[in-house]
Amino acid sequence: MAVAAASLALVAGGVATAATAAPSRPAGGVASDFTAVTRGTAWNLVGKLQLKFPTYHTEGIAFAGDLIFLSSVQILEPTVKYPVPQGRYDRSPGKGIGHVFVIDRKGNLQKDIVLGEGDMYHPSGIDFDGTSVWVPVAEYRPNSAAIMYRIDAKTLEVHKQFTVDDHIGGVVRDQATGHLVGQTWGSRRFVEWNLAGKQLASWDNPGHFIDYQDCQSLPAHKMICGGITNLPQTPSAGGATATYELGGIGLLDVHTHELLHEVPFQQWSTAGHVATRNPFKIKDDGNKLTMWVAPDNGDEGNGTEILTYQATVPATQ
Repeated sequence: MAVAAASLALVAGGVATAATAAPSRPAGGVASDFTAVTRGTAWNLVGKLQLKFPTYHTEGIAFAGDLIFLSSVQILEPTVKYPVPQGRYDRSPGKGIGHVFVIDRKGNLQKDIVLGEGDMYHPSGIDFDGTSVWVPVAEYRPNSAAIMYRIDAKTLEVHKQFTVDDHIGGVVRDQATGHLVGQTWGSRRFVEWNLAGKQLASWDNPGHFIDYQDCQSLPAHKMICGGITNLPQTPSAGGATATYELGGIGLLDVHTHELLHEVPFQQWSTAGHVATRNPFKIKDDGNKLTMWVAPDNGDEGNGTEILTYQATVPATQ
């Protein structure tokens, strides 16, 4: 199948509002269609959009009308692991700059929104709720701190919503309740807040397959996430410390705290990363799923490319 390199063709209004409530397969929607995805489902690469500016280390993506929002961290000084933990920290804070790039559908930068304060410079997984883009910016280490930001998708005004006494590596706004649901370092725990920052719930991640990096809210208390983990490789393939990237997608219920469906995703970017490495969003159209990912850093391969994959699942009855 030919891979398009032209502008990104997406449904106006973004993917966050494209799905419909779907408690079972016959109802349709992203959640329902994704439950029909298996390890053998064929995902076809149908488009590549090369971004035409420095993107650094990409983290999360969201679509709002004619605009694409891409979060990224620019590392000025890497973190360094301590020989032994110092208080709550296992590594130095490092230094960096947090960015949310506002991009048109042809890959041109329209605005660079710089976010963060002090040691909190790491934006991560983001979500568009139909009006605002939600962006957590955290220290680049576990058990740290984060700021929750809200960006008006029309005016691009930035609002500092609240602070959190932990690393938050991604967030969605639950379409059913309006609450925010974020994940901690490595997505090992989920936290729910109201919009004022009051913690309402916290629960351990029921999945151990991948670390979720970027998620998306769906109707009926659902969220879908893409992610990656680095697992040990056989020593003969690269030495005793060699690892490989395992990608995947998971569907969760933020009301019951259950993992509903999860599949691996092992297709690769130009730079050799698994495609679900960081930015991830998905929508449905009938029984066809379309997924957008942007796994490569700006200084790798062809630079950051937004890759579009499509898969067809069995039609609902």
